[in-house]
Amino acid sequence: MTAKKSKKLHIKLVKSPIGYSRRQKGTVRALGLRRMNQSVVQEDNQVIRGMINKVSHLVKVEEL
Repeated sequence: MTAKKSKKLHIKLVKSPIGYSRRQKGTVRALGLRRMNQSVVQEDNQVIRGMINKVSHLVKVEEL
């Protein structure tokens, strides 16, 4: 059995969610982002990718 290295995503909040729907604000919070220019590292999976797609206009994503 080979150990599969899981990919990570570096997510940065580049635009404020103020003025957007409560749902989008909640998605930003669920990603672990609290303030502008804050960065988090998340596992690369379908759930996180879906959340990023919903707030893609607010975040910048890089694969690690």
